[in-house]
Amino acid sequence: MTTPKVTVYSKQNCPYCVRAKRLLEKKGVAFEEIDVEGDDRLRLWLREKTGQMTVPQIFAGDRSLGGFSDLDALDREGRLDPILRGEA
Repeated sequence: MTTPKVTVYSKQNCPYCVRAKRLLEKKGVAFEEIDVEGDDRLRLWLREKTGQMTVPQIFAGDRSLGGFSDLDALDREGRLDPILRGEA
């Protein structure tokens, strides 16, 4: 299995974005950060893709992992690491 590319869609000065990035950094996960501030077209795409209007929105490959609270819950449940390794 290949490790999925992790992408974090975020905005500046977003405390939940900071927390999500810190969690991924703590796990040693490389990620691409895409700032959606001021990009209405990208924010509309995110809303259509995830059903959410908030950031961060985190993806592992094409799989939406949700926002920080979702990411944190996956980690606490022991389900995040297998996803990040491409095993789940």
